[in-house]
Amino acid sequence: MFDRAQLRKGTLEGCILKIISREAAYGYAIAVTLRESGFDDLTEGTLYPLLLRLERKGLIAAEYRAGSGGPSRKYYRLTPDGVQYLSEFAAAWQEASAAVNRILHDKEG
Repeated sequence: MFDRAQLRKGTLEGCILKIISREAAYGYAIAVTLRESGFDDLTEGTLYPLLLRLERKGLIAAEYRAGSGGPSRKYYRLTPDGVQYLSEFAAAWQEASAAVNRILHDKEG
């Protein structure tokens, strides 16, 4: 049986960076966007370690902002290194997905 988790693992970082590149976002909002985009089974147990890893790599930075009537939230934004990484990820994804699509949709195969 095909292991979807392994395929997803390699793409989530780039997707998270893209979401954050649009505007600073907190973890729950990022999770909602990912789920609405098709990562239906994404859990916080997957997301928050990824956010921590991206922060440790210097690709995102976090700041706490007061919540509207609730506790403050940790908002993430891209760093300059994150912008560069996202650009490289997007280019690599385009190349890889184009190659896979050529093979999967080859009329002779």
